Amino acid sequence: MELETLYFYTATITNWKKLLAKDKYKDLIISSLKYLIEKKKIVVYGYVIMPNHIHLIWELLTMNGKEMPHASFMKYTSHEFLKDLTLYHPQVLEHFIVESSTRQHQFWKRNPLPIELYSREVIEQKLDYIHHNPVQEKWSLAPEPAAYLYSSAAFYETGIDKLGNCYKLFRKI
Repeated sequence: MELETLYFYTATITNWKKLLAKDKYKDLIISSLKYLIEKKKIVVYGYVIMPNHIHLIWELLTMNGKEMPHASFMKYTSHEFLKDLTLYHPQVLEHFIVESSTRQHQFWKRNPLPIELYSREVIEQKLDYIHHNPVQEKWSLAPEPAAYLYSSAAFYETGIDKLGNCYKLFRKI
């Protein structure tokens, strides 16, 4: 991924486990995004947090120290998942054990999918896709896109800030 380029980004939990079904893990993702936005490392234009994956439309602005912001995001959220699961859900932690010389657990699948967005038409198509993800029959997380709390759909449709000052940090396309 390159700086100052708009991407549709998908990151999936290892083995499609529904780790993100709990709100505390979705809140952790929101918190991490808010931090990077406040530090002017990224701009988020749209997002949805599903039970086992996330979709973002974002732009990486500057390096976060020596690493790209998306790498910081993935690393930070993984560390926080590990801390919480170790303390409160050690039995769940077993599902994320990997044989690796660099780590004992892996929460995000390797090689998340970034797709460069090159036109307004494609951006709007991807935004529509992520906003409708929670209402798909296989998920049935909400009756309509704007009703799903962990998505930017309500922000686009109504301007309502359901997450308390979070949307003030996001930008509309």
